[in-house]
Amino acid sequence: MSEEMILETEDLTKEFAGFVAVNGVSLRVKRGTIHALIGPNGAGKTTCFNLLTKFLSPTRGRILFKGQDITDMRPADVARLGLVRSFQISAVFPHMTVLENVRIALQRQRGGSFDFWRPTSVLDGMNKRAMELIADVGLSSVVDWLAVELPYGRKRALEIATTLALDPEMLLLDEPTAGMGHEDIDRVAQLIKRVAADRTVLMVEHNLSVVADLSDHITVLTRGRVLAEGDYDTVSTNPEVREAYMGVGHA
Repeated sequence: MSEEMILETEDLTKEFAGFVAVNGVSLRVKRGTIHALIGPNGAGKTTCFNLLTKFLSPTRGRILFKGQDITDMRPADVARLGLVRSFQISAVFPHMTVLENVRIALQRQRGGSFDFWRPTSVLDGMNKRAMELIADVGLSSVVDWLAVELPYGRKRALEIATTLALDPEMLLLDEPTAGMGHEDIDRVAQLIKRVAADRTVLMVEHNLSVVADLSDHITVLTRGRVLAEGDYDTVSTNPEVREAYMGVGHA
């Protein structure tokens, strides 16, 4: 495995009762990049994410993270290595404030259990780091709001903040702008750019304008296989991609 590749799969395959959801996928994600995984519905993107974060076991193939074989590891052990999937590990409690949510996430990063019974001073000691993370995701002005009161896009930003509290080296984002209006999409896209400044991001994203704006490299899946790879210009002009993913070429 090349040192510049932080994540790599070899012949990654997942079958469900004879149906092949992911079929021989060899993925190479370069350290320090934003890498997008795109494709039509049913292409195998979510199954691929579940394999990478160990919530599914592959039928065959290998997964390497920082040169280490993680194929048979448990999800929690993979997260401790620094490969974290946002909206999966993060726990946002709706009736706690933004600050309280991020402080609880910081307790997870310490590796211990929650400190609900500890003196308030223990949690207050985490305030500085929590406030830094909150500022990083643009939520300083709503630090005392309950999570349930946040607009959808800002709730997603809080989820990313709680994930960043785990100090991941590589972040997997599963459709980070799904269900958002233009203003929230722009806000979250800018947040992803900031997050990616000092870590690697692999994202599944259906919004092609977001993919075009953010991605350094794109892998296109269709029917569980890799159809094409490259930058946005290369992928978007590929006739097979245009037919399979964008519907171009059909009457």
